[in-house]
Amino acid sequence: MPLWILWIVAAVALGIAEALTLTLSLGLLAVAALVAAVVGALGMGVAAQVIAFVVASAAGVLVVRPIARRHLRQPPLLASGTAALIGKSGVVLEEVTGDHGLIKLSGEEWSARALDEEHVIPAGTHVDVMEIDGATAVVYPREALP
Repeated sequence: MPLWILWIVAAVALGIAEALTLTLSLGLLAVAALVAAVVGALGMGVAAQVIAFVVASAAGVLVVRPIARRHLRQPPLLASGTAALIGKSGVVLEEVTGDHGLIKLSGEEWSARALDEEHVIPAGTHVDVMEIDGATAVVYPREALP
């Protein structure tokens, strides 16, 4: 059996192991094994196959993996869900106090409470969302901001 077939078997095994563990390293080694298999299929010797495997492995683990991990750690460029509502402006529909109230925010009605518990925000006032606490928007009147 030609050696390059063993490289393909190793690549498949490493690929399956990567799918089960999600380490990223085993997938890069699987690609390196495929590179060695191609070198072997082209008729080059065992030494060339091993060198191809080592070079491709080193390139993957030392160059590609750190870049991929850095991208995985970055926060999303766009806020989504309730995080996207922070900083948005809304209009008070029912008086907002430190305990309860109702605002219109991004076309939807949201329960709300004032950031300052002593504050009473009358209906019709424009407010800014300071945070989202569960299903409640914590707001502050826009006119009161410095």
